[in-house]
Parts: sequence; C-alpha cells; structure tokens
Amino acid sequence: MTTVPKRRTALGAIAAAFSISGARAQGAWPSRPVRMVVPFPPGGLADSVARPLAARLTTVFGQPFVVDNRPGAGGNLGAEQVAKSEPDGHTLLVGSLGPLAVNAWLFPSLPFDPRAFAPVSLLIETPKVVVVNPSRPWRSLEELTAAARAAPGRLSAGSAGNGSSLHIALELYKRAAGVDVTHVPYRGAAVAITDLVGGRLDFIIDNVPNILAQIRAGAVRPLATATEARLPQLPEVPTTAEAGLPGLRFGTWFGLVAPPGTPAAVTERLAAAVDAALRDPEIGGRLAEQGAVPGGGTPEAFGRFMEAERAKLEPVVRGSGMRAD
Repeated sequence: MTTVPKRRTALGAIAAAFSISGARAQGAWPSRPVRMVVPFPPGGLADSVARPLAARLTTVFGQPFVVDNRPGAGGNLGAEQVAKSEPDGHTLLVGSLGPLAVNAWLFPSLPFDPRAFAPVSLLIETPKVVVVNPSRPWRSLEELTAAARAAPGRLSAGSAGNGSSLHIALELYKRAAGVDVTHVPYRGAAVAITDLVGGRLDFIIDNVPNILAQIRAGAVRPLATATEARLPQLPEVPTTAEAGLPGLRFGTWFGLVAPPGTPAAVTERLAAAVDAALRDPEIGGRLAEQGAVPGGGTPEAFGRFMEAERAKLEPVVRGSGMRAD
C-alpha cells in the first residue's frame, strides 16, 4: 500500500530536479562570449546596426557580444556558418533580405534552409528612394516614368549587382510602371552612386542611408520614396503612391536570427533586449538620423514578417529571371 506513493514521490523529486536544472541552464545564458556573424564586409548597413547593438547587449547580459564579419556569396557563407552552429544562443546571424528571403531563388542551391532559422527580432528597415542625376530634366517620378515609356530601354539604372536589393527595387519599378529600363549592375552601391553623380547613369533606387548625404549635398535629386508615408529625413519628397505608383513600396531590412532549434527562452530574452536597445535614442535615434527605421518586436512577429516578404518577392525574382553574380 505504501510502494506506489513512494514511487510517485521519487519520480516527482527527479522531475523537479530536472526542471530546476533546466531553468538554471536557461538562466545561465549567455555563459560565454556570443558571436554575432555579419555576412557582409565591414562598414556597411549591417555593421551600422550590429556594432552598437553588440555593445549594448554586452552591457545587458554581462558577456561580450562580438561582431564577426564573414562576407561572401551574397551573405550565404556567413548564414551557412550560423545555420550549422550549436543552437545554444552563443552564435547569431545579423541577416538580411538576401540570405533570409530571396537568395533561395537567386542561387542554384543553398547549403542551408532560410526558413529553418530561429527568428529573434527585426533590427532595421532601410527605405528606398528614387534618385536621378541633377543634370537630367526630370523633377518628378511621373516625368521619369513618362520618359522611360517614351524610349523603351534607353534609360539606364544602376544597382549594387545582379540580385541585389537595388536590382529587385528596379524590377518592382519596371513592373509597377510598365516600363523597360536598362539595368547596369555594379560591384556595390558605392560605385553605382559614383557613376550616377558623374552623369553616367540616369537613376538608381537606393537605400536612403546609402544616399542621404548625396541628397543633402545636392549631388543627386530625389524624386520619390518607396514608402507608405513621407520620411522625416526627406519631408519634401513625395512617396511613390503620391507619384502615381501605389504598388511600389519596398525597402531592405536586417534582422537577428539564431541557429535552428535555439530555445525560445533564449530568443525571447534576446528579442526583449534588442527591442529596448532600438527604442533608446542613443541607438535607435542615431539609426533614424541615418535614414533607417528601427525595428524590434517579438520572435513570432519577425517570423511572420519574413514569411510575408518571401511571399511578396518570390514571384518578382522568379519572374524577372534574375540571378546573383
């Protein structure tokens, strides 16, 4: 009569011990330095958010968060490293639109599944703006579109390379406006901007943080932002909807993800800390001044955001036949 209760008591004690042990293990994270892999060269947009965020997370969690640039293959090399890392929260990916959404259709195959990453948080969105060389006659997006329709294939638009977000933005514009424009791919946005300023290109659709300094200096003329509302940094520039192309809304984004199988307790703690950091004027305010839109939110919200982006962009990438360099 006493055997069963004793057995149940023993099993309960064992279960409680495991529960306490698990709680301590989760509570101990991070127990060593955390590597934040940026799959792009130093100095780019990903670095602009990763480095101040790493410094803040180091303070919050009491362990070093170290930015590790691992560029190559449009972000795929760094993403592969993280995808194959231990899912213990000590390796993270500062991913982007490329490896987390569109590279699956730009490359013949990927050594990882973009959908398998554990989402943490959206970091920033970088809206796009249509800019032209000031020597060109167009002073509105309507005028640029009319010129493109009048001379199919004659106007040239640069990008940061085949399959880049600037290329995708151009394809979205061509679809929305029903125009044919010659795409000129470069090895990076900086080279395209140089040729635009020099008059060797007609226009580009670039990330606002990339080109904001040239806009303010008068080196290029902004025609429209591919955003829902006007940007505080460019209040006089109309949106693409105001300019007659309501279907042209697009921006680059960067987000934090972890290896597949990372515990929710870890990603949720990280997301809360990231959200607080991006709301701080010292980090989020500085990013906004540069033309970025700070993100934040829960892992679940970021997961839904990425799925929506994939669904929106898959037909554009596949339909254009674009391939990465």
